[in-house]
Amino acid sequence: MAKEKILIVDDQYGIRILLNEVFQKEGYDTYQAASGFQALEILEQTPPDLVLLDMKIPGMDGIEILKRMKLVDPNIRVIIMTAYGELDMIQEAKDLGALTHFAKPFDIDEIRAAVKKHLPLKSN
Repeated sequence: MAKEKILIVDDQYGIRILLNEVFQKEGYDTYQAASGFQALEILEQTPPDLVLLDMKIPGMDGIEILKRMKLVDPNIRVIIMTAYGELDMIQEAKDLGALTHFAKPFDIDEIRAAVKKHLPLKSN
């Protein structure tokens, strides 16, 4: 049976690696993107079941990435992460269909719980 796939989109290498390790240990297949362009490429080639999306990425911000992801897959599930208390951006992301958001630095257990809630692992 195929594993659930999580796409981690963050320009900070350390955060991508941390989330990658945590969710691989949980039993998910994980993919990483450092930019919006990479994220959209992965979305087209290997559609993820859930996306963890940072809002502040050079080149294409999280809102733009989210809008483009929704064009490709209107039902894509996205959890946003931001290091900034940008309430307008968080609200816009939620209006675009983001499930929830986390402020950085985040509590890894809270993100793990949110992922499990929105993407329960299928039993084999």
